[in-house]
Amino acid sequence: MTVKILIVDDEENICFTLGRFLAEEGYKVTTADEFEIALQRLNETRFDLVFVDILLKGRSGIDILRAVKKKNSNCPVVMITGVPTVETASEAVRLGAFDYLPKPVLQDALLKIAKTALKYKRLVDEKERYKSNLEAIFSSVKDALISVDKDLNIIEINRAAEKTCTLLSHVCKGKSLRSLDLSCSGQCIKALEETISLRKTMEYSQVMCGHERNKQQVVNLTASPLLDSKGNLTGGILAVRDQTRLFMLEQKIKIRHKYHNIIGKSKPFQKIFSMIDILSDVKSTVLISGESGTGKELVADAIHFKGNDPKKPFVKVNCAALSETLLESELFGHVKGAFSGAIKDRKGRFEHADGGTIFLDEVGEMLPRTQIRLLRILQEQEFERVGDSETIKVDLRVIAATNRDLQKEVASGRFRQDLYYRLKVVEIKLPPLHQRREDIPLLVQAFINTFNEQFKKQVKRVSDNACHAFMQYSWPGNIRELKHAIEHAFILCQSNVIELKDLPSELRPGGETTTKENLLYALNKSRWNITKTAKYLKMSRQHLYRKMKAHEISNS
Repeated sequence: MTVKILIVDDEENICFTLGRFLAEEGYKVTTADEFEIALQRLNETRFDLVFVDILLKGRSGIDILRAVKKKNSNCPVVMITGVPTVETASEAVRLGAFDYLPKPVLQDALLKIAKTALKYKRLVDEKERYKSNLEAIFSSVKDALISVDKDLNIIEINRAAEKTCTLLSHVCKGKSLRSLDLSCSGQCIKALEETISLRKTMEYSQVMCGHERNKQQVVNLTASPLLDSKGNLTGGILAVRDQTRLFMLEQKIKIRHKYHNIIGKSKPFQKIFSMIDILSDVKSTVLISGESGTGKELVADAIHFKGNDPKKPFVKVNCAALSETLLESELFGHVKGAFSGAIKDRKGRFEHADGGTIFLDEVGEMLPRTQIRLLRILQEQEFERVGDSETIKVDLRVIAATNRDLQKEVASGRFRQDLYYRLKVVEIKLPPLHQRREDIPLLVQAFINTFNEQFKKQVKRVSDNACHAFMQYSWPGNIRELKHAIEHAFILCQSNVIELKDLPSELRPGGETTTKENLLYALNKSRWNITKTAKYLKMSRQHLYRKMKAHEISNS
């Protein structure tokens, strides 16, 4: 690369002579015999070295020196003077001149000072490149980096450190790390002190920072000694990697006692939590099966609201609550005049759920005609409103739930086999409460917290006897029955501890017999009409059937 040199002198013969000396050495020389021309040359070209006379027809070469330093601070400037004095020399050096040459300028002196100045420039440029590269690397590293000297005075802080450690570079550089109010555990200072003292790398995993901005922040620390080319210790560098998200995720994976309002630490529910994670962002049909009261709707909620866009429509339909005609209209909509009472067009739940998710609870209660229409939705994502021939296209995910054994329903001919297989692309089976007894204490405490807020009480726990009763009971009504039992206890409880006497009679010793007697009394009173008996006992028909089965009660 050709070296470019500018010579500025108002004596044309000096410019020519000096230019010839330098050109013979292979340098590319540009000359200027006026102040304005010199400024123009400086604007046009980036020079490696400048020689300038101090006196330029009433102007000062010092102004050229200032212009050079403003434009290219690494370019050496050698002042040429006909009257060299200590004052002029010192002033020139003070303002940034590399050196000065007295007139007349001798060839050897010129070439010697040119060679020295250019060597100096190469060293400065190399240092600048090294510094720029180091700063670029320092800034681009995602980990927080803090370099210090042997006394822990801060040399450099990268951008990541400003975010992770809340240390601002322009405020903290030059200050002792020990003197700063870090508002954290201070483990980073200990790491640097040890690495400087022992002259070896120190590593700390999963350190809880606990600083004010993020008290839950967890980091990995790596402190290493900084050594010069001769092996002398000059300081240390600390790398801080934010591991908060990973740490929280690991904790979550190890055991999640609560997951989007679903509570359970048992093995089956840990698997269910993992399945929900997988399904939340997958547009696949899901069948949730399990006894009534096991939490099927909560699982459906979690699948939808854990997805990428929980703001998309989420429509719920209880298929057991409506007759077939009303269910068809509710699901698919109808047009005016489709049936008696259809006084205007009405959108169905599938249209309202377009783009999102529809949850069909108790899908096993659907009658054959509706099953056929649902099958078409699953296969083609299209349907017609009741009484209309126009096809409506939708884009949605179907989540269905049932407390029936659909395989038995298929075998008996009450449920279509093709629909069953379309629904159970992925099946989540919820275990009954008596198969996950280790979750009962968690559920009890969760319901205590809920009812404390609802009843404005301060119940802290259940007694040992009451806890034993909870763990021994068969829970035919599952979690719903457990919740009702806690609510019953809250109403009766007069202290901050739920006692055995506060529990429903069926949970107390001998309570199973009492429950059976109560069931038989209610059944006989209603002449074994299940609907009237359930209404009398204030429970659902499904719940009544389960209790009858649990106590071996039948009308045969």
